[in-house]
Amino acid sequence: MFEVTRQVAGLTQAQLADARRVVGGARRALARSQTQPTGRLRRVVQELQTTIQRSQRLLDQAHIRLGGGMLDGASQLVSLHDPDARPICKGRLGRPVEFGYKAQVIDNADGIVLDHQVMMGNPPDAPLLAPAIERVIARTGKVPGAVTADRGYGEAHLDQELADLGVARAAIPRRGRAGPARQAVEPAGQVAHRCEGRISFLKHRFAWDRTRMDGLQGARIWCGHGVLAHNLVKISGLLQTTPSKAA
Repeated sequence: MFEVTRQVAGLTQAQLADARRVVGGARRALARSQTQPTGRLRRVVQELQTTIQRSQRLLDQAHIRLGGGMLDGASQLVSLHDPDARPICKGRLGRPVEFGYKAQVIDNADGIVLDHQVMMGNPPDAPLLAPAIERVIARTGKVPGAVTADRGYGEAHLDQELADLGVARAAIPRRGRAGPARQAVEPAGQVAHRCEGRISFLKHRFAWDRTRMDGLQGARIWCGHGVLAHNLVKISGLLQTTPSKAA
């Protein structure tokens, strides 16, 4: 594998040299032009320059790996067209490492998404929950009576943080094997886990599987549109099933 990487790196180095000559020639031609260059022509030159810079960064990363070094996933470039995407280790058997962004979704018992967040890299789950609940309280003017989350949020301090916000019950299983004291308040099968299902639903029905807009800001806009469409469909369905009051 390293031999293939070494060959590709050599070809890339030669192509970058050619591309830099093209950009240099284009800029000199633009400077000598007797007519005002179009904005489109300037954008093409700038886009080529940006591609050269990102390709050089990928080449530098390849040289680090060929030299036996390890790359920092938080700053590693994995895509030429989407420089904010990052490798994310999720531990799945089929796809242990995925590339893109991390998202957190907060929904209520009716399935309406009350808060969502799209982040670069793979920050830890637990510190994200209390701020999200604060945003939900600020938007709705109500404190949730109960908050549930999966085991990735299972840190002891989180229960206290939610209690400080006024949440009466937090049903979040702790990481690792629960001791006797924890088993008394964490009976098997009674903790709800809907967030993963909600994200899966957003991926399959509302285009959260792959953003068509580049960069972190583009991913946030794309996912925001998906949440808006999801909530409109969900609320419409709830209104249709709610019996109307007699006049």
